[in-house]
Amino acid sequence: MTTPTNLLAPTTNPDELVRSSDPNHPANLIPELCSLFYTLGWVTGTGSYGHLDALTLSAFFSLLPLLFPAFGAIIDCLSGGISIRKDDHVFLAPSGVQKERIQPKDLFVMTLASRTLLRQPLVFKPSACTPLFYNAYTMRHAGACIHTHSQNAVMATLLYPSDTFQITHQEMIKGIRRGSSGTNLRYFDTLVVPIVENTPEEENLTERMAVAMQKHPETNAVLVRRHGVYVWGENWEKAKTMSECYDYLFEIAVKMKSIGLDPAAKPAGEPDYE
Repeated sequence: MTTPTNLLAPTTNPDELVRSSDPNHPANLIPELCSLFYTLGWVTGTGSYGHLDALTLSAFFSLLPLLFPAFGAIIDCLSGGISIRKDDHVFLAPSGVQKERIQPKDLFVMTLASRTLLRQPLVFKPSACTPLFYNAYTMRHAGACIHTHSQNAVMATLLYPSDTFQITHQEMIKGIRRGSSGTNLRYFDTLVVPIVENTPEEENLTERMAVAMQKHPETNAVLVRRHGVYVWGENWEKAKTMSECYDYLFEIAVKMKSIGLDPAAKPAGEPDYE
């Protein structure tokens, strides 16, 4: 295979993309949120293939539009992560690092439309979650996507053997958006989250996630059995808030099932609100 010559998009100084005094800039938010998610047990552990050399890494990114379905098989994603979009730039946390110690200089930056690599750290590799993050950006016009390995999410997938997680009549459901409509679900609505099967090869998850998103246009999350969950929103605040609400609902559903209650059943005595 011929090595591509346009490995990195030309720019005056790529490091300027991850330098900002604005605390709400993705370069500052991603390290802060990764540290927070680490304390919640959502992004523990790191990748296991070691660092990719810069030439190989850039070649992969240059071929990403052609090899997107196979991209995830090259590099792993064992610890979860987060990606935030700012205009036409997509900021990505690296893989194979201690998530609670990430700094702005460790981030990757890509273009949204062409998926061109604009900035890369010296030694780290990009997250294998990248193709799945792009599902949220291209299919839902999301502003951020969070991937966690929450035990609550994993347990929920084990206790729901079908292809959906369902729960109703819980106050925290009101924190979940109804797709991209800008409106939220109501207390008495049934929250449905698709569940896809995990695979050893990450590329299969990209397609399975996309199919689940097409089948469930109102969802803002996809569960991966025995793996975790992807959650997205129109901005990082919504993605974070919904991640917290989803995690609460996964946990309460697991606890309800442990005492024989059906989380998807309407409680006895509840009126019909519609």
